[in-house]
Amino acid sequence: MGIKKTKHFEFLGFISLFLTLISLAITLTINFIPLFRWSITRFDLEGISGLSKDVLLENYRLLLNFLNRPWVSELNLPNFPMSEAGLGHFYDVKNLFILNYGILLVTLIPSVYFVYYLWNRRKMWRLVRPFQWGMLIPVGFGFVMAIGFNTFFVLFHELFFSNDDWIFNPVTDPIINVLPEQFFMYCFILFFILIELLFFSFVVIGRNSIKKEKRASE
Repeated sequence: MGIKKTKHFEFLGFISLFLTLISLAITLTINFIPLFRWSITRFDLEGISGLSKDVLLENYRLLLNFLNRPWVSELNLPNFPMSEAGLGHFYDVKNLFILNYGILLVTLIPSVYFVYYLWNRRKMWRLVRPFQWGMLIPVGFGFVMAIGFNTFFVLFHELFFSNDDWIFNPVTDPIINVLPEQFFMYCFILFFILIELLFFSFVVIGRNSIKKEKRASE
């Protein structure tokens, strides 16, 4: 493989690896039910909704079941009626979920091969700098969130959704009462923590390979 082709291959390898880790962090975050269970107590969702914790969790699992599975085409929550706009938004969210899983599946094998390629050629040290820079990205987003999460939350929806269906009316879409903005804030915090941990792990792996190479050359 020529130098130019090697550079292109490694560039694409890093892109694939970054996408794999980001989509993995998203997958872990959106399926982390303990966060919603904690939110029920933290934000008194039982008192707000008049429903028990078990009932809220059952509805949340049904929602995730719809969002996660391409073959589930209808969303029916027994305790939460929904408007056409509300249903439309959850279909939009479902498309984003499926897109995320598609990215994870498509990039996973190339990413594993790329890491093997670096390991086999004793180039694991190449992981250090890209992931050090990558670790700055969540910090930047975290800073923006700290300034004003509501603004961040609105911009996020304007970026990923082409309509206003995400603006729920509590009267016609009461599910919004048990999915408060603060819950999503903690979802973002969890996502950024996972990204930092994943990126940092590759920095550590790269640094350890440098130490091993130094010991081997002594």
